[in-house]
Formats: sequence, C-alpha cells, structure tokens
Amino acid sequence: MTIEKTLRAIAGAFIIASVALGHVNPNWYWFTAFVGLNLLQSAFTNWCPMMAILRALGLK
Repeated sequence: MTIEKTLRAIAGAFIIASVALGHVNPNWYWFTAFVGLNLLQSAFTNWCPMMAILRALGLK
C-alpha cells in the first residue's frame, strides 16, 4: 500500500471513529475538527504530520 492510500485510510478511520465517539461524548467532535483542519492545511502546504510519521516507519 502506498503512503497516500495509507494516509487516506487513517484519516477516514479517525473521522469515522471520532464521529462515533462523539455520540458518547460531544468533546470528541473537537478531534474530528482537528483531523479536518489538518487535511485542509495539507491541501495548501503539501505537508502532513502523519505523512512524516509514515515515512519514518518506512512506507513508500
């Protein structure tokens, strides 16, 4: 799996999990907002912290 596909899978899983957890405790919606904002900023800056982590783990 490529780093881009892995990144999309992780972001999608984080959003789904945080929305589900938001039904238990609404404070989890802040995590959903954080993931969304990070995706938005990465579209403009072409830099994402998770990509740096995945590269450090050896994904190509």
